Amino acid sequence: MSIFQGVDIGAGHPTPALSGEGRGLRGGVLVLAWLLGTAWQLGQPRLWAPALDAALLAAAPLLGWLAWRLRRHAHALMAALRLALAAGALAALGAANAGLQARARLADALPPALERQVVALTGVVAELPQESADGLRFVLEVEQATAADGTPAAVPRRVSLSWSRGGPDEAALAAPGTVLRAGQRWRLWARLQAPHALLNPHGFDGELWLFERGIRATGSVRTQPRPQLLDEAAGHAVERARQRVREAIEAQVPDARAAGVLAALAVGDQAAIDRADWALFRATGTAHLMAISGLHVTMFAWLAGAAVGALWRRSPSLALWWPAPGAARWGGVGLAAAYALLAGWGVPAQRTVWTIAFAALLRALGLRWPWPLLLGAVAVLVSALDPWALLQPGYWLSFAAVALLMASEPAQREAGADPAPSAAADAAPRLALLAHRAGAALRAGLRTQWLASVGLAPLTLLLFQQFSLVGLLANLVAIPVVTLVLAPLALLGAAWAPLWSAAAALLAALSWVLAQLAAVPGAVWHAAVAPGWAQAAALLAGALLVAPLPWRLRLLGLPLLLPVVLPPASRPPPGAFEVIAADVGQGNAVLVRTHGSTLLYDTGPQYGPGRDAGERVLVPLLHALGEHRLDTLVVSHRDLDHAGGAASVLRALPVARLRSSLEPGHALLGLGVPHARCEAGQHWERDGVGFTVLHPPAAAYARPSTPPNALSCVLQVSDAAGRRLLLTGDIGAAQEAALLATDPAALRSTLLLVPHHGSGGSSSAAFLDAVAPAVAVVQAGHHNRFDHPSPEVVQRLRARRIEMVQSPVCGAWRWRDGQASCERNRWLRYWRHGLS
Repeated sequence: MSIFQGVDIGAGHPTPALSGEGRGLRGGVLVLAWLLGTAWQLGQPRLWAPALDAALLAAAPLLGWLAWRLRRHAHALMAALRLALAAGALAALGAANAGLQARARLADALPPALERQVVALTGVVAELPQESADGLRFVLEVEQATAADGTPAAVPRRVSLSWSRGGPDEAALAAPGTVLRAGQRWRLWARLQAPHALLNPHGFDGELWLFERGIRATGSVRTQPRPQLLDEAAGHAVERARQRVREAIEAQVPDARAAGVLAALAVGDQAAIDRADWALFRATGTAHLMAISGLHVTMFAWLAGAAVGALWRRSPSLALWWPAPGAARWGGVGLAAAYALLAGWGVPAQRTVWTIAFAALLRALGLRWPWPLLLGAVAVLVSALDPWALLQPGYWLSFAAVALLMASEPAQREAGADPAPSAAADAAPRLALLAHRAGAALRAGLRTQWLASVGLAPLTLLLFQQFSLVGLLANLVAIPVVTLVLAPLALLGAAWAPLWSAAAALLAALSWVLAQLAAVPGAVWHAAVAPGWAQAAALLAGALLVAPLPWRLRLLGLPLLLPVVLPPASRPPPGAFEVIAADVGQGNAVLVRTHGSTLLYDTGPQYGPGRDAGERVLVPLLHALGEHRLDTLVVSHRDLDHAGGAASVLRALPVARLRSSLEPGHALLGLGVPHARCEAGQHWERDGVGFTVLHPPAAAYARPSTPPNALSCVLQVSDAAGRRLLLTGDIGAAQEAALLATDPAALRSTLLLVPHHGSGGSSSAAFLDAVAPAVAVVQAGHHNRFDHPSPEVVQRLRARRIEMVQSPVCGAWRWRDGQASCERNRWLRYWRHGLS
């Protein structure tokens, strides 16, 4: 039974209800109109007025009616006008649909009066809780909320809460009866705030991710009063089933990393995969296999349909009531939908379920649609239900993969079809026939993998700025192993747990093979974000390379790929520098780029066990900028809000020299990078830009009682035009006074990284007067527990009319040739914190 039987994947075959390339083209225009209308709304900096929603909703049926009225006119010009009217109707409808959904989500917001206030919440755990070394994070579907004064509180319907394992929460989490599971009803107390996330150039948009999931507040659970479990199974049966499977896997498989991968394959719990495994899968181009992909769902639908058909035929009464092929087809669709729900209902799973459902419906109605129209209809449906899916890489990768394979299908049939039957073939031994079929299947598999790897390479580079050069070979091994063996074993283990142990052993062997491939020098190609014209050329190149065209025409795609593989460099001219103060939360991380060198001053904080700013913010940022090495890494001092991400940076990129005030024997000094201790008076130049260490003096290292903050490396950067940047670490008033006593004139700088994140014990009046900056940058966390920057420092800066930039408000701050910009202002969107 073919689930796609009835779908025309050829070119221009006549069909009963929809025939010809012209109709397929018109359908494509209508699909594109819907997507463009939706995208137009998603690009709005602020939500437009309700009157525009009403106007769009009124315009859509009017334009549609006009298009319908012109249906009898066969003239080409009238046909074009009819198509334009219909496209306008769909574009208006797509924009209105996204606007109305956005308005509903923005209305479900945390009132400002409840920001950072403790409220009592009664609700049900709506998703699988995610566990880490430092605690739990879960989504609570709120049923009732009460403010501190006992009055009802209007809080969002869905909130994301963290329940820490450290400090005072540890006893509560470890106590009997407080194991958190999906579907439980709890009464607990939490401090809530509006969603806020880090925002960096080309980085992950955490606020969009929360907005898309309908989470309009975040917070932390308080342990006093003590949380109360009210009901063990209050709802969300699917999520409870997912958790039971995950817990059973963890009980059966002692290796936590293997258990995490199997949980991802069985129930779509991608968060269970260890970060080291994710790095391995990304490096080998196999990460798509470790989520519930369209390939998994399609395979499950085919197997489920075959099983339903076989059982159905055993019952004559059922076969008379409904023919077995129809029962098999719809049984496969239903069971695939159930599997996709169990797996978390991600975009690839949604796309596959809707596609096979459409294909089954077309077959039942006796219709034959061209594949682009079928895929376009599914794209419209997915974006109608979730408009913000258009902003997720998985949406485009998922549909592009299917489109590439379907577009090349005619050539594939022509090249890989079996020869016509003949007497010789009929007389051939069965073994030879099986060998022939196996060879044909192998060739088809190789060609499919080649098409997916080559066709998706440009899109992968555009979306992730990296591409696995060993991915083709890795996928040749991993696709059959994961799709045909590991994924079925992960599912069947729910019926017989020992199958999970067998799957874990096979996974260990596969991981070893992938590790050998990832260890190949140059296994991953990183490229900077390319300009828009280069991105368009790369997409055209991918289409050309896999299109069913002669090879000479396909090879034209290769030169079109060059601008995205080797994008033109965008660096300051000689004698100038560029500054990027990354948004890392409560910590420092400043990138200084010259014409040919890159310096990183501090590496941001460690967020928790196995999580730091180096891995999550700085390495992706450096790759997006096209940085393949660091000339200098300066770690101002040992505190984890400055050195927390250093190890991740040193593992990810070659570093020519490390400068720091770290004590001998520190772990970072044992990573094999040449090290120089920061001492006042050190000076070097790069591309006409000077770098001078102003603090600490050599004598400071001889005093064992000197605190780490007092040893912070203070670095001044000077360009050929006399503009200066002063990077200060965590120095306090005493160190500021020492710098003033040495040479106050040398402190004058255009840009200042405010000492100690704006602590009240730093940024003295005399120091600010000596530096006299035009701009003062405060890198601090949103609602940080230290209340940085302190009101006194803010007042001093305002009194001197110094422009103050705060990373929670600005996001990443970028300065080049006297021009500055905030990432939050460069890409205003209505879902961002503070804009709704």
